[in-house]
Parts: sequence; C-alpha cells; structure tokens
Amino acid sequence: MGFFDRLKEGLTKTRKSFVERVDSIFTGRKIDEETLEELEEILITSDVGTKASAEIIKTIREKSEKGEVSDVDSVKELLKKEMVSILGNSQPIMVYGDKPFVILAIGVNGVGKTTTIGKLAHRFYSQGLSVLLAAGDTFRAAGIEQLEIWAKRANAQLVKHQSGSDPAAVAFDAIAAARHRDVDVVIVDTAGRLHTKSPLMEELKKVKRVIEKAMTGAPQEVLLVVDATTGQNALRQAEMFNNAIGVTGVALTKLDGTAKGGIVFAIRKDFGIPVRLIGIGEKIDDLQDFNPQEFVEALFS
Repeated sequence: MGFFDRLKEGLTKTRKSFVERVDSIFTGRKIDEETLEELEEILITSDVGTKASAEIIKTIREKSEKGEVSDVDSVKELLKKEMVSILGNSQPIMVYGDKPFVILAIGVNGVGKTTTIGKLAHRFYSQGLSVLLAAGDTFRAAGIEQLEIWAKRANAQLVKHQSGSDPAAVAFDAIAAARHRDVDVVIVDTAGRLHTKSPLMEELKKVKRVIEKAMTGAPQEVLLVVDATTGQNALRQAEMFNNAIGVTGVALTKLDGTAKGGIVFAIRKDFGIPVRLIGIGEKIDDLQDFNPQEFVEALFS
C-alpha cells in the first residue's frame, strides 16, 4: 500500500465524522442559513477551529448567493479548495546553512516525541546526512534509553548525560560535538512537559537560550510534536509553546487513530504555524512530509 492509500486509511475516522456528515446535510436540501449553520457546527466539532470554520462558511455563503454553488458536490469542491488554501503550500523541514542544522523537539508527555525524533533521524540518514541526537529528556532514565535505542536504529550519534542532569548542558555539548565532528543535523530531545507548568516552560526557554549561545542562528527549527487525537488540547499546546519559545513547525502524530484530523486547519489558521510532518503509523517510514493538497484529497476520497 502506497503512502496516499495509507493516509486515506488513516483518515477514515476523520472522514466519517466530517465528510459523511457534510453529505447528509446537503443531500436533497438547498444551501441556506440553516444548512450553513449545520455545516459550521460540523467543522467546529471536527476541530477545524472557529476562525477557519468562519472563513470557510463566509466563502460558501458568498458563492452560494452568486449561484456558484448549488448542490452537495459543488459544496464539497469548494470546501476542498478552501481547506487547501488555509493550509497553504507544503513546507517540509529543509536542512540549510552552516552545520549543524539544529532541531529542538518539544511537546507534552505521551505525544510520541522521542519516536518522531527517531523516525526523523532515520529519514535524514536515508538522505545521506549525518545525525546526532541529544538526550535532553534528563528527567527520565527511560527517556535517555529510548533515545539511545532509536539512535542505533537510525545510525545516529548520541550525546547523553546522567539522568537528572541539566538538559541545557546536554544540548550545548551536543552542538559542540556536532561542530567538532562536522555533523549535518542535531536533534535535541526535551522532557515531555505540561504546557501549563511554568517552571518546566522556563527550563525549556533556558535550553533554547543555551542552544543560541552554542551556535549563532540555532535552533533553526523548533518542532512541536502534537498528538492529533487530543483535538482542542493540541491547539492549546500549540498556543502555549508558541508563546513561550516560538514554534516554527508542527509534527502531527497518531493521525490514524482520531476523528479529529481537522486540527491541522486550526493550528495553521490560528497561529500561522505550518504542519511539517504527519505520522500515520508505527513503522519507521510512517513519518512523512505534510502535503496539504494530498491531505485534503485523502480526506474527501
């Protein structure tokens, strides 16, 4: 099965909760305020977000008044067009500039952050790039061990300190080692932290400051890993982390296990943060670049 087919399969729950309900609203009914209100409710309950939903409904209303949309098929075509427009162009992670290219990976507990880092390291290695992982999750010995396993699987180097040590020091040493060894990419793991706990967010700010001191222009990517199944909570996480340290991209995991795939639209519309990667399974190559056109096509097909 190709990636598009796996994506389609992964989006089955979202499709059932969204597209099939859209079909049921407009089949045999005209486009009026009542049906548009029902459509807006579906968009919001599918976690598309209030801003994105309002924008979509406004466009459909205007086109309907001009007679440009009149039935369920034309509504769906316009929906697809508007959704692609909200997501913008594909913006994958591009390695550029002086070595190393530093990615700071952040997110709350249980979102699949370390697994995402491992898959990303494997992907860079497959592209012929050398990778070094920094075990900045020093809160948990298990977190360091898990990253060590992924480093071996992905043919990546690893810098680690003892459990309980300063995560900022790990990040600093990793960048110094990478510069000395001429490594292409450094990915810094961080402890999963509740975005509502300010001391942990302060520590994350410190890690970022130390990275900036270790290398001018780094980190070039602050990648927030979010679990698609958490819906609105994922949106709150994006807001809190973005306010704290500035998020440049999102990796969305567990998209195959949720009816809340609409969260990609809310994150993009509310914060202007591009979704760079999506995970639709457990395999090492199940992390892929996010392609808005392909995502929307898979959602409707």
